[in-house]
Amino acid sequence: MLAKITVADYMAKRLVTLTKDTNVIDAIKKLLDHKITCAPVVDSKGQLVGMFSEKDGIKVFLESVYDQGMSGKVGEYMSTETFSVDASSSIVDLAEKFQKSPIRSFPVFQDGQFVGVISRVDVLRALAAI
Repeated sequence: MLAKITVADYMAKRLVTLTKDTNVIDAIKKLLDHKITCAPVVDSKGQLVGMFSEKDGIKVFLESVYDQGMSGKVGEYMSTETFSVDASSSIVDLAEKFQKSPIRSFPVFQDGQFVGVISRVDVLRALAAI
């Protein structure tokens, strides 16, 4: 039964997004307020340009300790090398991908368009739903 479930069935579609110009402290607060581990960074057309994650927030924290100040924009800290999955991919294939990777969330694309984000927690929700 799990093999028939796709990424599109469990991905987050209503996303909290950031821009490259978002202040990093505001971005960290958004992650915390929404209880999410990462947020897609999009341009003015809604195209994915990167991901800002908890790990990027930790980098901001450490730099603030050494530089005695917390400032900067998301574009300075975000990951631009993103690994994505297709919306029609099997949730089982995705689970295997998560098992082999330190990445906690993947952007989801359908027909070349950015349509959502799926996380490890979403895979677990699929398992719990059967």
